[in-house]
Amino acid sequence: MATNTQGKAHECKQCGQLFDNLSAFKEHGRTHTEVKPYTCRHCKMRFSRLGNCKQHERTHTGEKPYPCQYCKKGFNQLGNCKAHERTHTGEKPYTCKQCNKCFNQLGNWKKHEQTHTGEKPYTCQYCKKCFSQFGNCQQHERTHTGEKPYPCQYCNKCFSQLAHCKEHERTHTGEKPYPCKYCNKCFSQLKHCKEHERIHTGEKPYTCKHCDKCFSQLAHCKEHERSHTGEKPHTCRYCKKCFNSLSHCKQHERAHTGEKPYTCQYCKKCFNWRSTLKRHEEKHARDNSLKDKQHCQYLQLRGLLQEPTTTHGGKTSGQLLSSTEETSCQVESLTCWICQEEFSSEACLIQHYDDHMRQN
Repeated sequence: MATNTQGKAHECKQCGQLFDNLSAFKEHGRTHTEVKPYTCRHCKMRFSRLGNCKQHERTHTGEKPYPCQYCKKGFNQLGNCKAHERTHTGEKPYTCKQCNKCFNQLGNWKKHEQTHTGEKPYTCQYCKKCFSQFGNCQQHERTHTGEKPYPCQYCNKCFSQLAHCKEHERTHTGEKPYPCKYCNKCFSQLKHCKEHERIHTGEKPYTCKHCDKCFSQLAHCKEHERSHTGEKPHTCRYCKKCFNSLSHCKQHERAHTGEKPYTCQYCKKCFNWRSTLKRHEEKHARDNSLKDKQHCQYLQLRGLLQEPTTTHGGKTSGQLLSSTEETSCQVESLTCWICQEEFSSEACLIQHYDDHMRQN
């Protein structure tokens, strides 16, 4: 057999890729066929490569044999560990040939280069839609098959995408690996962190196609654009009313179901809208502030309205000041903060409040 350039002796007849290792050449050949000789021990999913099978099995076992040398975070794939370590070193070894932009991950570099070429070599076998990346094509095909190969290791809920599974698992662990660069608030998802950081920077990268209004979040931009087009893609499951916003649709559906997912932190009353809960809790906060203020006024009045006097036995006793001196003690409210009863003078309010204290 003739030897190819750079000592690579094996050439794939399907795509022309070269290999210097026979086993790697054979494994690669299976990507062009339906042969998948390696089976996951946990869910029976099949793979054409042994390495891919072992990586997948770690999603079941939780094994993370590759620790970051800088922060000791563990990874189940060596490639992911190396890519993570570059976030510490700042290394960006992959450079776009077209615009010289640099990347720290090979996958991101390949994605970017295809934005220049427009190449979409991967075709869905069900609807013939084309994709620039094999992984995206596989994810799309699962929308046809319903396959969900990634189970949560905590609750066995399954996902069609590994990234969605990892995001979900953080709801169990509470892990928030993405800190804001400006205020150190942490997030469980990178996209939420980036959206938050735009609050600090004021960046609004998404522009309405109809009126040039700008938004910091893509979802908000798309919702706004529907106000121009009249599109209402979200339909109530119960009455078929349509909405241009998914959140508005879900709020409306609660009118049918009676669901009230928002609970007051003060009185545990439940609400079906977050905005209604906020208004309710603000009333609690105002009431609590007023009660604190009135209680302070009561303590102040007791000190000012009582003047120590000396009896014949040399003992001291408290006596209310004259009505003239009372009027010098101005307060904003003469309402009992316990039962809301109103009074005409500070002295009457104090005596009433003392009755409450004796009852307790």
